[in-house]
Amino acid sequence: MKGVEILPVEGIPEVRPGDDLPALISRAAGDILRAGDILVVTHKVVSKAEGRLVDLREVEPSAFAKRFAVEHEKDPRQVEVVLRESRRIVRMDRGLIISETHHGFVCANAGVDASNVPGEDRVCLLPADPDASAAKIREALASRVGEDIAVVISDSFGRPWREGITNVAIGVAGMNPLADYRGEEDPYGYQLAASVLAVADEIAAAAELVMGKTSGVPLAVVRNYPYKPGPGFAQDLLMEPSRDLFR
Repeated sequence: MKGVEILPVEGIPEVRPGDDLPALISRAAGDILRAGDILVVTHKVVSKAEGRLVDLREVEPSAFAKRFAVEHEKDPRQVEVVLRESRRIVRMDRGLIISETHHGFVCANAGVDASNVPGEDRVCLLPADPDASAAKIREALASRVGEDIAVVISDSFGRPWREGITNVAIGVAGMNPLADYRGEEDPYGYQLAASVLAVADEIAAAAELVMGKTSGVPLAVVRNYPYKPGPGFAQDLLMEPSRDLFR
């Protein structure tokens, strides 16, 4: 296998609600992409194009949001948005809210974020359907580079038991997000029984190394990784509640 390449893609302007994001991506990455590449797109530009922005000046916080905000010196309007974006609160402690979003993701603040959003009173939400957003981008690029390109939409999540955040896949199109090695033998002849790799998450994390948080680079191309093409979804990465020991 050739060494995997990770290429930053520059040239995307500030994305605004209603912008044709696939067209912007095509202009910036069209000459870079090749068949078999994986295009990683940060969710922030997807959310902006889809109008997933909230003006906090228009949010009336609940009494519960106000109490939590006062206790922990938070903006009650942003707390209210987090609560609205949550299907279930997992933990509220020390000023942090860990919740399950309506998509099924468990993350801090239901993915509500004010970073890299112009304006002091606006926050960005996760895309309503990241898998559908990834499929739309892939379909729009197919005529330029072929059907066998894959798209991953990424966001940064924290992790239990480890410091720091890392990118994960919240939207996938054109590839199987998991690589199942169960039943295969390792070099010593032992049969693997539990090795299912979250390759879409690993691709998203690798892409973050060239995208950065403050560089204004929302796209990256991962090349020479032999992913398995197919109709995969980021939802495939979510663990069934019956198997979740921490639920």
